[in-house]
Amino acid sequence: MSSDIVPFPSSSQSPSKGPSQVAFDRKELAAILNVYGQMVSKGDWKDYALDFLSDKAVFSVYRRASEHALYRVEKVPALRKKQGQFSVIAPGGLVLKRGHDLLTVLKVFDKARFRSV
Repeated sequence: MSSDIVPFPSSSQSPSKGPSQVAFDRKELAAILNVYGQMVSKGDWKDYALDFLSDKAVFSVYRRASEHALYRVEKVPALRKKQGQFSVIAPGGLVLKRGHDLLTVLKVFDKARFRSV
């Protein structure tokens, strides 16, 4: 049996890189799920997915589980001081709304084009 010693990196050996993944905090997720619940009750949306990547967090909305995402709500902290870290993106990659405040960005779903007839 061979025993190799593997050193674990300590905080003094490597500079801090920040978090290894980006995530929505509790208030942000509650706001997103509130909009999601309203659209599910209207019958427009059926499923969702969460992706926590190293550079962004994504909440994807689906009409059916087998389709491409209808909309994506993204949080990109690198854009915090520029356009704003939150954005709503349409299927073709069109940014519908971007800003610093998530509640303001989510108001794009309150418009008449998202209401079922």
